[in-house]
Amino acid sequence: MEKAVVLDQQAIRRALTRVAHEIIERNKGIENCVLIGIKTRGIYVAKRLAERIYQIEGQQIPVGELDITLYRDDLTVKTKSHEPEVKGSVIPVDLNGKTVVLVDDVLYTGRTVRAAMDAIMDIGRPSHIQMAALVDRGHRELPIRADYIGKNIPSAKSERIVVKLEEVDEFDRVSIYE
Repeated sequence: MEKAVVLDQQAIRRALTRVAHEIIERNKGIENCVLIGIKTRGIYVAKRLAERIYQIEGQQIPVGELDITLYRDDLTVKTKSHEPEVKGSVIPVDLNGKTVVLVDDVLYTGRTVRAAMDAIMDIGRPSHIQMAALVDRGHRELPIRADYIGKNIPSAKSERIVVKLEEVDEFDRVSIYE
């Protein structure tokens, strides 16, 4: 049951515009940066950030897609291969020496980000890895934090944060569900 709408379409747009400015400012431009969206909704958030960055800087930033399925720690050992391979990932540039900004819709326990970092390190050796999340809901299980946050939404563990994006869900909204 939906308890509250936390972000509507305009609020999401504003949050992503602010995050785009923060990425540019912290990295003194985007010359050595690449955005990597974590499947599924993180990809669309990354593409939107790339659009904002282009509007601000007049420069394209490479955007990749990362599938972390085989890197998740909630898969049993029997289902993992001995040589993990990233299936369904699209990384448009060599990551060696680059600043990789991992992008996801919701940062929660930190386990998805840990899996994404493992996948990135199997692909290349970036100089830095940063994290951008549309929503940070807290309740970390690992010592991981976002460098860029669209909105902090303190929530109870019993609640769910649901991100809907137009590209997948036909409308934009972030809601809290009980």
